[in-house]
Amino acid sequence: MTDRHPRGRAPGSDPRSVLVVVDLQVDFLPGGALAVPGGHEVLGLCNRAAASFRNVVLTQDWHPQGHASFASSHPGRAPYDTIALPYGPQVLWPDHCVQDTPGARFSAHVDIPHAQLIIRKGVHAAIDSYSTFYEADRTTPTGLSGYLKDRGIDTVYLAGLATDFCVAWSAVDAARHGFSTHVVEDCCRAIDLDGSLDKAWADMAAAGVRRVRLDDLAA
Repeated sequence: MTDRHPRGRAPGSDPRSVLVVVDLQVDFLPGGALAVPGGHEVLGLCNRAAASFRNVVLTQDWHPQGHASFASSHPGRAPYDTIALPYGPQVLWPDHCVQDTPGARFSAHVDIPHAQLIIRKGVHAAIDSYSTFYEADRTTPTGLSGYLKDRGIDTVYLAGLATDFCVAWSAVDAARHGFSTHVVEDCCRAIDLDGSLDKAWADMAAAGVRRVRLDDLAA
């Protein structure tokens, strides 16, 4: 469903709207440790979307060495296995976006100089964080919700990587916090691990998240 300018204006010009651009980092792009298929295709699209918004937040996966979500931290386990951790099921990933490594940097093709905030997630060694609002226990906040509410923002648009993990979890949490939430679907790409993309769209729809396209952001 497309929700075109509910307040009668282009969303980017509305001071109560924000675009959250998720994890446009080297390790999630072709040649990276956890490359999202087609991830490079969204770089220019996200730049275009962000250029139309007054308010932009960037997010950055930022794991310490030996993070609990890395397969290498669990002897005998391989990437993409799923294990149980104290906060629930955890997909094990190749080591990626390790703090202060080249793979954790934003792509050199990201051109969003007016972004006002960078939210780093996955910073705690024992717990993953897909959502830009919460750690994977779904209770430990990143502080993004408070930041947005303190600025009077009530509408969240999301774009970036990957649709079925960090974007989807962020969208569901944004809606749970009462934000009118939209995913710019052509500005995202997915991993699609064992049906994860279809499940993500179903979860987002159930939470009331709306799907829009880049052209819907125009005046």
